[in-house]
Amino acid sequence: MQLKIMSFNLRVNVASDGDNAWPNRTKAVAETIKKHDPDIIGVQEGLHGMLADLEPLLPEYTWVGEGRDGGTEGEYTAIFYKKSKWEMVRSGNFSLSENPEQLGVMSWNTSHTRMCTWAAFKSSAGDQFAMFNTHLDHVSEEAQRKGMQLIRERMRNLREQTGLPIALTGDFNVTPEHAAVTGLVQEGYQSVYSVLQAANRDVGGTVHHFKGGDTGETIDYIFLTPDWQVQSVVIDRGLYEGRYPSDHYPVIAEVSLK
Repeated sequence: MQLKIMSFNLRVNVASDGDNAWPNRTKAVAETIKKHDPDIIGVQEGLHGMLADLEPLLPEYTWVGEGRDGGTEGEYTAIFYKKSKWEMVRSGNFSLSENPEQLGVMSWNTSHTRMCTWAAFKSSAGDQFAMFNTHLDHVSEEAQRKGMQLIRERMRNLREQTGLPIALTGDFNVTPEHAAVTGLVQEGYQSVYSVLQAANRDVGGTVHHFKGGDTGETIDYIFLTPDWQVQSVVIDRGLYEGRYPSDHYPVIAEVSLK
């Protein structure tokens, strides 16, 4: 099974972004996605209206998810997928909190409500996998660490129940030496950046605040269970019609099952 995965923080729609506000970037986001043609995309910071804006521009995709405050309220960690190629068979959402079954809950000194969306997919050829997508808190170290512990527990449980290969995408809001990242590695998950590191290439920053360049922090990730082989990874730092699609660069990986 070959799979192309994208992680993409869309940057929430706020008027204070001025010329970089969402209405001016919607087409650029869609064109970025079309350029890379991923099978599946984990997006962060997408409000319901933003996701609705993308629907007519990306007719080959559909998406699953819920707002982090419940229903359509708050930012989504939605998962877009090619509906002609993949059928969603199971999905769910949980808050990164002490009450994970209830969205809109804040725990662990988090600055905002936080959540994770997951889904399991199958193809007409019988290929199957699952994907989790999240956005960790940007302030509380406790929330970052415990939120990822909860995600790892949920992925472990799903894997024990189904045996499915799993991909995890997200804006973790932490750099690679943080426990939220090293804990995944210690549990056997592989970062797609490993192919860059094996070639002695710098990963560079993935967040740039609409300034460009590669000197920002690396905080956007794709992690995989050991079943996967990473073929390639790209951090798209390009401009589209003279503007950056987001204040984060999308990360795209081509992977296959071993």
